[in-house]
Amino acid sequence: MIRSVEGVRSSSVPGATAGNDAATEQENAAGEAACEDRASSADHQEIASRFDSLVSYPQAPEKQGEEATKDSADDPLSHKLEGIPSEPGVYLLKDRNAKVLYVGKAKSLRSRVRAYFRENGDGRMQVRFLMKRVRDFDTLVARSEKEALILENNLIKQYKPRYNIRLKDDKSYLSAKITHHAWPRITVTRRIVKDGGRYIGPFGSADGLRETIDVIRKVFPLRTCSDGVFRNRSRPCIEYQIKRCLGPCCLQVDRDEYERHLRAAQMLLEGKNLELLKEMRERMKTYAERLEFEEAARLRDRVRAIEKTVERQTVLHHWGGDQDVFGLYRQGGFIEALVLMIRNGKLTSTQSWSFQDLEFPDEEVLADLLTQYYSGVRFLPDDVIVPVAIEDADVRAELLSERRGRKVEFVVPQRGEKLRLLEMAMDNARQSFNARRDNENTREKMLEEVRTKLHLHNSPKRIECYDISNLQGSMVVASQVTFDEGEPQKALYRRYRIRTVEGQDDFASMYEVLSRRLKRAVEENEFPDLWVIDGGKGQLNVAIEVLKEAGLFEQIEVVSIAKQHVLNDPRARTVEKSEERIFLPNRKDPIVLPKNSTALFLMVRVRDEAHRFAITYNRELRRRARLRSVLDDIEGIGPVRRRSLLRHFGSLRRIREASVEQLALVKGVNRELAVEIRRHLDTMSALLDQEEKVEREEDRIAQEYLDAGNGQLQLLPLEPVTLPASDPASEISS
Repeated sequence: MIRSVEGVRSSSVPGATAGNDAATEQENAAGEAACEDRASSADHQEIASRFDSLVSYPQAPEKQGEEATKDSADDPLSHKLEGIPSEPGVYLLKDRNAKVLYVGKAKSLRSRVRAYFRENGDGRMQVRFLMKRVRDFDTLVARSEKEALILENNLIKQYKPRYNIRLKDDKSYLSAKITHHAWPRITVTRRIVKDGGRYIGPFGSADGLRETIDVIRKVFPLRTCSDGVFRNRSRPCIEYQIKRCLGPCCLQVDRDEYERHLRAAQMLLEGKNLELLKEMRERMKTYAERLEFEEAARLRDRVRAIEKTVERQTVLHHWGGDQDVFGLYRQGGFIEALVLMIRNGKLTSTQSWSFQDLEFPDEEVLADLLTQYYSGVRFLPDDVIVPVAIEDADVRAELLSERRGRKVEFVVPQRGEKLRLLEMAMDNARQSFNARRDNENTREKMLEEVRTKLHLHNSPKRIECYDISNLQGSMVVASQVTFDEGEPQKALYRRYRIRTVEGQDDFASMYEVLSRRLKRAVEENEFPDLWVIDGGKGQLNVAIEVLKEAGLFEQIEVVSIAKQHVLNDPRARTVEKSEERIFLPNRKDPIVLPKNSTALFLMVRVRDEAHRFAITYNRELRRRARLRSVLDDIEGIGPVRRRSLLRHFGSLRRIREASVEQLALVKGVNRELAVEIRRHLDTMSALLDQEEKVEREEDRIAQEYLDAGNGQLQLLPLEPVTLPASDPASEISS
């Protein structure tokens, strides 16, 4: 029909010649070939990039005839789609820069991947938005679904794809660690490393874990000292004297007894409280029957201490099972996920996560969450209770059962006690969602109040605060702390050593720091919304000058906050302080915010955090300098041996306490050098004692200032100490 119409139109042109008719026939023939190719391709329903409405490709001019057919056959994406195997495996969707956007697994790679590229294959908005960015894909074949599950998790960790769920890293949560040592100790850590130690956790509640560790240290006599101190002890410490350690560092200790205490502490951490208490009561009864009443009384006291801890845990059921119960709550693309950790029938901990802009169904969200949640070192329960059925639940159960050595089941309860636990998890997820949303609204209101009170153009989503710290004009350093949406972002904190300024010049130091910061901001093309400068009008003018020189005065807003000062006699019973004053550009007088306003709360919090970070860095530099000044005067001690000594003993104080034999154990230190180190330290004893006294006094004053909420730290000068003429130094000043 189309061809005949085109023919009529061609033949009806007035004045057409015989030559034109011949050309028209050739064009019609070419048009017939092109239309036949298009019809054939449409009927074939094969996936090609130019027919896919989900993927946006550059529009190339249409080619006709055999050339168009050849290009369709040569399309590399079509070839890759044709060659996808049907085995289980993992697929990676990539953008034009070969960056991985999404990692997924499938029973059949061929059907799953081709569904993404087929027109109307997946109508979900999130998938359509994802596929607009996809330009390529890769597939990895696995031998089984279980292997594909492991591979998917490893690839998500490696590439961190934009469209995969990513849980908050477990290193952000506390775990208990039993060290790999002949006499292990129990510590609290955020880092999971393969060093032979046993890890228990992570725990959702840091306070709960620390409380349990505190009970363990009071109840079970295990060592608490570091490995360096353990190696160098010559006599038992005070922990042994108060019966909180058996003293394996120096004394002959029954290893079986120590292991028994360690196993009991591990059971307490794992939530096996009832089993532990039962075992301890049986041992207590045995001691009583033997008339060993002192041992029985000691066990009785331990049982009571553990029972006080157990009483605060919520009893959910009485058959003593271990379960992880997952709950989901969502409003559109905003999802809150939560897990209740139940050990021996008691709720021991919870953990929650929040996700945004996710339109994937609950099954896929939960599957991704479970993959990452059970990927690390984590306790595996008897039952994993979930709200929706997961496609590969059997494979996951088999994998976790192999890791645990006992059966693990995935359960979607329909009735009974497990359904009640699931409903509790779902209800807690809803409450967590509402609390998180309320918290976000509170932060938004707080930032809006800051904008209003400080007369800013926009709400300061990202705030940076700068502070200068020095010790009587020496070791001048600066700190930069960053708050995003009203919360500290410690990964963005920065420390500066002043390079171009000699002595104490806060204005010049601030100019250098802000100039260096802006240079990096321009290179990274990432700028804050608000600068908060610690100081008064002078420091504010320095910041304004730096911004004007960089041409960013209109882009980055800046204020300064001045410290409080004492209004009456500081020795009076009640000390009166001035209000916090905030200086604004182009305004002579500072503004004073209401004492209980949220804007003032945020400004003071940001300023105090900058103080803390700067003072901590200054202390660290002082300790390094003191160590260098003492050890560098010893002939034969260079940077390598100095580091070895510090690594072995941990601090200068412990080096001073070490004997010649202990010093000779350090790598690179022979007995002759150890004797020389000991002699030099003995000679410098008076000087080192005074330096430590000065440092403790400075730290005390600094902490008092911070605890009182004062402004800029200003160390009080101490009386100089005059040394004998034979000493290498004649005077020390604070």
